[in-house]
This record gives sequence, structure tokens and C-alpha cells, in this order.
Amino acid sequence: MCAALTIYALASGCGFQLRGNAKLPFDSVYIPDNHSMLVELARTLRSGNNVKIVNDPEVANARFVFLGEQREKVILSVSAAGRIREYQLRYAVIFRLHDGKGGEYIPTNTVALRRDVSFNEQVLAKEVEESLLYRDMQADMVQQIIRRMQAAKLRLADD
Repeated sequence: MCAALTIYALASGCGFQLRGNAKLPFDSVYIPDNHSMLVELARTLRSGNNVKIVNDPEVANARFVFLGEQREKVILSVSAAGRIREYQLRYAVIFRLHDGKGGEYIPTNTVALRRDVSFNEQVLAKEVEESLLYRDMQADMVQQIIRRMQAAKLRLADD
């Protein structure tokens, strides 16, 4: 108990605090649910933020528009025998966030993530690892998009 109080006192003394709810510049947002990343984005926003996820874009203060995603696997290095040693997984999402009245919170934007992966002959294990890495990258993508939403400011069409 004493150790926990000491750690708390030291951590709060240096300004550390747990990340709380994200403050977003809008009260409600429409996010289509036609992609697994969007479902995860809506679930994350719903669980810990001050924003309401609505099903009708007409009543939303902000509208998330999913313009596409790209998954890519690029070979980084090969052995002297010509076998793959290392490759890179790339995951990019293109989106925009607007108010439906001509204003933009986030103009068309691309968020890209990369993960380097070493390769060995256990093909089955690598496929499972690749799938898990893409799932992890999707969770990271959701956090990146939320951070961009937090930093967004509404820009009107005349600005």
C-alpha cells in the first residue's frame, strides 16, 4: 500500500496522468459500418469519448468518409540463395471528415503504417503472424485516426 502511494505521488508530481476521454471538436459523428476498421473506430469512439455515434448522416455534426484502404507486402531482403529473409507489411487508409455543409474537419487524408517482418520456412506460422500484424495495425490505425480527429478544427469552404 505504501509503495503504491509513493508511486502515485511521484507520478502525479511530474505531471503524469492517465489518458482520459478524447475531446473531439464535434458532438456527434456518422461512421458507416461497411468495413471492419470502421466498426472498430465506432466502437472505440463510443467506449471512451464525448461523442455520439449516429446512424443518420443528416443529424451528425461530422461525417466520416472512408475512401479506401491498401494492404501491401514488400520484400526487403533476400538471402544469397534467393530466399526471402525480411519483408514489410504496409497498411494505408484514405479518409476525410466533414460537416455535411461544406466545412471540412479533416480534408482527404492518408494514414500509413508499416511493420517489418523476418521470414522463415514455417509458412503456416507466417500467415498467422501476418494476419495478427494486420489486425494490430488496424487497431493502431484507429488510434491514429482518433488523434487526428482530436486535433481537427472545422474549416469552412471560404477559408
